[in-house]
Amino acid sequence: MIKWISNLFSSTKTKDNTDCMKPEVHVHQKNNIENVSNKFLIVGLGNIGAEYVNTRHNIGFKIVDFLARNEGISFETVKLGAVAEYKFKGKTFFLLKPNTFMNLSGKAVQYWMDKENIPLENILVITDDLNLSFGTVRIKPKGSDGGHNGLKNINLVLNTQNYTRFRFGISDEFKKGKQVDYVLGDWDGPEKLALTERLELASEIIKSFGTAGLENTMTAFNGK
Repeated sequence: MIKWISNLFSSTKTKDNTDCMKPEVHVHQKNNIENVSNKFLIVGLGNIGAEYVNTRHNIGFKIVDFLARNEGISFETVKLGAVAEYKFKGKTFFLLKPNTFMNLSGKAVQYWMDKENIPLENILVITDDLNLSFGTVRIKPKGSDGGHNGLKNINLVLNTQNYTRFRFGISDEFKKGKQVDYVLGDWDGPEKLALTERLELASEIIKSFGTAGLENTMTAFNGK
């Protein structure tokens, strides 16, 4: 009888200790975790100034501008850039155009990641790519800067290359020694005609990144 009573108390104590060791998740903590996963920072790279608006190097700006205009939302000039907030299917997209100039883009990216508490895996950086034919899109989960000054600075500031980048092809149809003029030049006639359809595709990629996830987005859109 004494042994039975001893075992009963021992069993009860173990159960109570196990319950005490379980972490308690408060409602506000759960909501905060969910809110973070539903936030995305979409960074369009470019240079500020009227002289750069229609240049190939500013395709990042042009893509987020196109999405904002089509969805009826506006950019607000804020710290280190212009930001528009876009809500779609329960997700919140912060469209960012850094005003730091291309080679200092990392400062703006870091600031808005921290301000909105957005995790690295929810960052999408949009940039031009000379190694892809005009209008070709490629989404990658990580990679080198490929000689792009904007990506180079983001890598430096974030101290990682492990963030998603969306490369938009601008081709390399320039003569030797004319790369800078080409990149900072305006789109030619045929490119301008084809650009609207490409911008519509780019908008769908942004939405897919936030709602369908990176892997599904790469499968659906890479190479198109």
